[in-house]
Amino acid sequence: MHLNENQIMIRQMARDFARAKVAPVAAEIDRTGAFPEATVREMGELGFLGLAVPEAYGGVGADMTSYALVVEEVSRVCGSHGLTVAAHNSLGCWPIATLGTEAQKRRFLPPAAAGKSLLSFGLTEANAGSDAGGTRTTAVRDGQHWVLNGTKMWITNSHYAAALIITAKTDPAAQGSRGISAFIVPTDTPGFTVEKKEDKLGMRGSDTAPLTLQDVRVPADLLLGKEGEGFKYFMMTLDGGRISIAALALGLAEGAYRTAKAYAKERHQFGRPIASFQAVEFMLADMATQIQAARLLTYEACRLKDTDQPYAQMAAMAKLHASETAMFVTDRAIQILGGYGYTREYPVERFYRDAKLCTIGEGTSEIQRMVIGRHELSE
Repeated sequence: MHLNENQIMIRQMARDFARAKVAPVAAEIDRTGAFPEATVREMGELGFLGLAVPEAYGGVGADMTSYALVVEEVSRVCGSHGLTVAAHNSLGCWPIATLGTEAQKRRFLPPAAAGKSLLSFGLTEANAGSDAGGTRTTAVRDGQHWVLNGTKMWITNSHYAAALIITAKTDPAAQGSRGISAFIVPTDTPGFTVEKKEDKLGMRGSDTAPLTLQDVRVPADLLLGKEGEGFKYFMMTLDGGRISIAALALGLAEGAYRTAKAYAKERHQFGRPIASFQAVEFMLADMATQIQAARLLTYEACRLKDTDQPYAQMAAMAKLHASETAMFVTDRAIQILGGYGYTREYPVERFYRDAKLCTIGEGTSEIQRMVIGRHELSE
């Protein structure tokens, strides 16, 4: 993978920050479930929270490759930090930067890019997960406002977001994915409630919670894009978001692999390092091969997006392979470390728990296979 000078600089900056500031707190936020406000604020100061924001609105205006490099490097030491960056940029900033009016961009993007506030995306509901067209949250026009009612779940960054993009049905008579619109909803709007944070298997430092909207009045000028186009918009959003999840999974896999390789060189059994035994050597070989394949898929998806070529299928391939690679590599890493891998003395058990989300969030592995298959069959 060829990187230009700017991409190499961004990668090194992210790597240095992750090692110096994120690694020391990663285990503690996993243990307590606390959101890492201090390091997230520092990531904003470095520009990591403005990667998807154009320079005109205070952001970095980075290409997709640079953005993925940051997510990968941060996730090598902590999946929770990587997910916070990914969700904020891909699901919060990108839709407003791409679809928003000038007034919407000027209002929401500068503080988001500076890390003064986070943005988020409210799509998933109890009956609208993989079937995103099953949205039941409603938006009814009332003069110069829309009135929203409904619930959302599994919403990342929700307690710390200044605004969320919420999908809602604006045409109740429309069937399936039709008649859905997107709205920018400030979180201080009366009737908008962020519920209790979820107690999760992994990504425990990432903020995840359900939302309740009860007669939430949103000004008509906060409709995002065109009325009735919401399904198309969130499909576009998820296409790009899948690349960031692939980068996150790639980082987790790389972190686990490097830990396992170092341990295998140091751990002696039967008078020699366990890395010298073929069983361990073959595990490391399989891990390295799968990681490299995931990296090539992920950065090919970045290249396609950066050059304005169709990338949805490649993004699905990258997300599918990288997420399942992360599960495979973290499992093998625990096996190489043996009993130590099963304890919190080493980070591989945390990587293993964090990696599972990558096979679920922003489209399950099964959905990715459907996306890939449909592209193949439509050619």
